[in-house]
Amino acid sequence: MLGKAHVCSNDAGVHQLVNHWLRTHASMEPFILAAHRQLSAMHPVFKLLHPHMRYTLEINALARQSLINADGVIESCFTPGAVCMEMSAAYYKHHWRFDLEDYQLISGMAVEDPTQPHGVRLVLPDYPYADDGLLLWSAITSYVRSYIQLYYPDSDPGRIRSDSELQAWYHESINVGHGDHRDAPWWPPLDTSDDLVAFLTTLIWLASAQHAALNFGQYPLGGYVPSRPPLMRRLVPDPEHDADEYRAFLADPHRFFLSATPSVLQATKFMAVVDTLSMHSPDEEYLGGTREGAAAWTADEEAEAAYRNFADEVAAAEEEIKKRNADPTRRNRCGAGVPYELLAPSSPPGVTAREFPQRLHGGSRSRR
Repeated sequence: MLGKAHVCSNDAGVHQLVNHWLRTHASMEPFILAAHRQLSAMHPVFKLLHPHMRYTLEINALARQSLINADGVIESCFTPGAVCMEMSAAYYKHHWRFDLEDYQLISGMAVEDPTQPHGVRLVLPDYPYADDGLLLWSAITSYVRSYIQLYYPDSDPGRIRSDSELQAWYHESINVGHGDHRDAPWWPPLDTSDDLVAFLTTLIWLASAQHAALNFGQYPLGGYVPSRPPLMRRLVPDPEHDADEYRAFLADPHRFFLSATPSVLQATKFMAVVDTLSMHSPDEEYLGGTREGAAAWTADEEAEAAYRNFADEVAAAEEEIKKRNADPTRRNRCGAGVPYELLAPSSPPGVTAREFPQRLHGGSRSRR
């Protein structure tokens, strides 16, 4: 049990510092800042991205004030302690790549197969994240392609290269926002409509579905701290180096385990934070739902029609996810009797372990 708890604490640290904070919140920030600096509010790409950018800068600022700051919640409640952000920075320096931040968690878990609905066949037939994610990735891609074709048609292949605002946004996002990687060879080009569709689909995926899959199940998964402690205060005892500690462990393993897990203060602080992160507010705005100020977001009827088609596709995806969760042969979807719903596109308020807003944390909770 003690060894398993150490594995869980390391997993919790990687999840929070790398997968959640770095690969969604932090990596999205340069694209959002550059969009506000370089794109007009009337630019079609700004309009497309706007619902996926709102409040992210605010929630990131709040995180820097109380979560990832020195002596903040993350350093106090996770095993890496004072080197938490060094771990996050090291991953960014050595492993983060934008071209692998698309729907890439199926890498190694799928093979190309043109006979399948999404062009790939999963190696594992019962892989809920990949199964459901492919539905949403496909819907986002289709919507972005329909939208972009309205403003950058294939009949005018030079329009993207000649769009000075778009190119300035792309240039600043990479060369300033992600300056440490500005010379990396893996940055995709931005010359054609296909390039732009792929780039924007990745950004929307990261801000919505990918973030939801990483964030909104945190309390149901780790809210009971003894089952998945984010911090271990004592190592597994080694009889060769500390015989007294090893004897204490053998005499009362349960007591030793509790002394190694977070203190009551650390546990309650962690529980409060992941409960807040996992919470959906009553005014949440969901992917494919009614856009705030929807009547004014565009005067282009074709763009509105594209969004309505997207909403219909997202709704159809939710119905398919419900059917899958009701299928008793899909045993991986119902661990401990709880169905996999992190990619279900809607949710009631509260901690529900399902759905994804249009952005990185949404609703009134982000504005507080």
